[in-house]
Parts: sequence; structure tokens; C-alpha cells
Amino acid sequence: MHFSTLFAEVYPALLRYAHRLTADPDVSEDVAQEAFVRLAERNVEGSEQELRVWLFRVATNLIRDYERKAKRRRRLVLVNLLPSDQGPSSSERAERAERIRIVRDALANLDARGRELLLMREEGFSHAEMARATGVATGSVGTLLARARRKFVGELRERGYRHDSFF
Repeated sequence: MHFSTLFAEVYPALLRYAHRLTADPDVSEDVAQEAFVRLAERNVEGSEQELRVWLFRVATNLIRDYERKAKRRRRLVLVNLLPSDQGPSSSERAERAERIRIVRDALANLDARGRELLLMREEGFSHAEMARATGVATGSVGTLLARARRKFVGELRERGYRHDSFF
């Protein structure tokens, strides 16, 4: 696959993933770009699916390194793009900000691997892809994902929300 095609197809999802993990648009962009730079410099080859997994694994490791160096945990931001051309009303903006805060708080109480798996699932990764990207056994992904989802739903319930209102 040609690099520019791969970039056009994978970069937006990789950037969203990095942004959700770091809650910092600048760091997210740096991480996503660095993953592609490493791909180009190392002449990594494979199918589109294999390269996508490789890029997400590299981005995950870059984020872990960033967090380790910063010695602090980052909160996640779920970006909720508005489909309308009109701007949201002030009450819609306030409701959206509150939902983001609630989700951030709930996700912040998950372990790093649980957050990563939930967000990769949200990006459409298969269990095998998640396993390769996070370095866990494929057979463990379902269990880890189920635990993370249960914990996340529990965190939302503690805040007075039904989990299905967020999905």
C-alpha cells in the first residue's frame, strides 16, 4: 500500500485515539505524526491491517513513554463531532461538556490497558488487532475488554447515568 494512501486512511483514527488517551491535542498530533515517521524510516511492510495495528501499537508505546516521562496520568477526552453546520446552543454545549467530563472521570478510573482496549474497540479493532497492539494474548482481550466495560459502566452508574446514554 502506498504511504500517502495509508496516511489518509489511518491518520484520522490514530489521531483520535491518541487524543482520547492524552487529552492534549499537541501531544496527540506529535504522537500520530511520530508513528508515521517511524513507519517510513523503518520501511515497515505488511497489509493495510498489519500496518494499522503497527501504527496503533507504536502510538500506544509513545504515549506510555510520554506519560512515564511526565510522571502524571492524562485524562481522556472523547471527541464528539457535531454533524450540523450550525453551532450548538449554549445548553447543548453545557450538556456536551458535562457528558465529556463524566466520561473522562469514568475512564480515568480504569487501568491504562482497559482504557486502551475500550478505545481501540471504539475505533473498530478486532480482538486479534487489539492483542497485537497492546501485547496481550488474543484469548485475553475479550476478558480484559469485558472487565474494562463493566468498570466503565459502573463508574457511569455511580455518577447517575445509564451507560447506554453514552453509546
